[in-house]
Amino acid sequence: MTALAPPWRSADARRTYAAGALWIAGSVAAFLVDEPHVAGWLRVRLDAPGLVLLAAAAVGGWNFFPKGLRAARTLRLDMNFLMTVAIVGAVLIGEPTEAAAIASLFSLAELLERAAVARARRSIEELVHLSPELATLVAPDGTESLVPSATLKHGNRVRVRPGQKIPIDGVVVDGASSVDEAAVTGESVPVPKQPGNTVFAATVNAEGYLEIEATTDAGQTTLDRIVRLVRTAEARRARVERFVDRFARVYTPAVTVTAALVMIVPPTLGLGTGLDWFTRGLTLLVVACPCALVIATPVTVVSAITSASRHGVLIKGGAHLESLGRACAMAFDKTGSLTWGKFRVTDVTAFDPETPEQVLRLAAAAEQRSEHPIARAIAATIPASRLPSVTHFHALPGRGVIAEIEGNEVRVGTPTLMPNAVGLEEASQLEREGKTVVLVAVAGTVAGIIAVEDTVRSEAPEVLRRLRQLGIHEFVMLTGDHERLARTVAERVGIARVQAGLLPEAKVDAVRDLAARHRRGVMMLGDGVNDAPALAAATVGIAMGAAGSPAAIETADVALMADDLEMLPYAVRVGRLARRLIQLNIALALGLKLVLAVGAVAGVVTLMIAVLFGDLGASLAVTLNAMRLARVQPEP
Repeated sequence: MTALAPPWRSADARRTYAAGALWIAGSVAAFLVDEPHVAGWLRVRLDAPGLVLLAAAAVGGWNFFPKGLRAARTLRLDMNFLMTVAIVGAVLIGEPTEAAAIASLFSLAELLERAAVARARRSIEELVHLSPELATLVAPDGTESLVPSATLKHGNRVRVRPGQKIPIDGVVVDGASSVDEAAVTGESVPVPKQPGNTVFAATVNAEGYLEIEATTDAGQTTLDRIVRLVRTAEARRARVERFVDRFARVYTPAVTVTAALVMIVPPTLGLGTGLDWFTRGLTLLVVACPCALVIATPVTVVSAITSASRHGVLIKGGAHLESLGRACAMAFDKTGSLTWGKFRVTDVTAFDPETPEQVLRLAAAAEQRSEHPIARAIAATIPASRLPSVTHFHALPGRGVIAEIEGNEVRVGTPTLMPNAVGLEEASQLEREGKTVVLVAVAGTVAGIIAVEDTVRSEAPEVLRRLRQLGIHEFVMLTGDHERLARTVAERVGIARVQAGLLPEAKVDAVRDLAARHRRGVMMLGDGVNDAPALAAATVGIAMGAAGSPAAIETADVALMADDLEMLPYAVRVGRLARRLIQLNIALALGLKLVLAVGAVAGVVTLMIAVLFGDLGASLAVTLNAMRLARVQPEP
């Protein structure tokens, strides 16, 4: 990956600087010359100051003359066409100073726009260079060698010493340390790492020794995916941006026709001189240039997306940013979103003839192949070496698993998966204690109950309070867990509406029902994998803790890279502010142009005022306004 070329050192920028210098020099010279010398059919100045000013107009105009001529040839009139006509017209009526000003200032406005976008992107482009150029590769015999990080492959082992950057995504196989993951997740506090923990490329090993086994190839790391997706996001335009583009395609020809009528109709009716109305028409062209209007949305979107990505919030495009700014309802998955999703087994009850140890042993064996957090908690209770072999395995999302173990069918899951209702009274008592209950059946008979417990995120009530302040009016919890446990968690975090016992397809229906009642949009927060159908059904699907899940990064509309619920209000706040700034920028651009257009037709606004305020001024105002998003920080 290569960094963006600095806009201030581009060929267009050099022509802009040259045009500005020539414009200033020619203006000073023209002021010192009492009698300008003009020649030609109209009033083209051919004296020395005039030639310098013409050179300024030609040099600056070269940045957009070719585009303007192409627009005229294809009849797809745009702002480059308007500025080209305005410059040629100004030259023909003997106003080379205005022609030079239009060329110089319009070029400067375009340069400022590109610089603003480049500045917004720079934080992401800088990430490309965060990964170290060299890595310490460990050979099978234990010897070390320095190799380019770009050559690392899946399965390679690397050593990272204190203060060094981690060169590749991987799993810690030896050592212990704390790792600064701010570059990927936005998390400012170093995260403890030990064998078995995941680490990301471009993060910094703060203190200890780590040996890491790569889980991906160079170029396919989490950081690489983030950079690619942010770049792609900039091309996914918001609805208002698409509308503005369509509007500009109609607006520009309409302005051209209006300016032509201003030039022709009044003098034909004897209301003034042709030169006076020609000048007013040219001024109207300059005033009406849609530059500020066209850039109002994209520069805001780019600034918002790149600012959010610096804080570990990946927004997939302008359309999703706009939806974040509009949504007024939110659905939450429970496990891993409002709770930590880190279960521990608390109770094991066995029914004759089984013992608690046998129940746990069979359940752990059956759950070995499942990725569900509850399954992992049960499987972790007994070492894999002590588990019986599993000959057949079948997972039923939202219900549990069925496996064949030692010749018997073993079912582990919810009561809906069980062959009978044995043990439900015991299960109810455990549920009243706020625990999740898993039933275990062997050969068609319920053999026991396993209770696991999760921990509610302490920050969840405050997060919901902030979301209410941001205009989210309704919250609903959607979970596959039983209703009693779901309501216990909901009461702790402050959610009044709960839909429990839902299979994945039922969650989709619930999200759609919520969306039908909230036309402005619905957000859904989940893990990005198990809740993928519901996330897709929502107006905005938001994945929690996506840094450790490539699937979550790819499938969600918005990915919170760190497992930090407090980043959710920040993401919504960025969306809200971006939407307000887009509306403000469009109103500012249109309002300013309307006032100046009236003044241009009335003969009050000159060409110089038009280009200073109607073009450069408006473009600079919307650009600086959009750059305010770069200063938005997550709340402490």
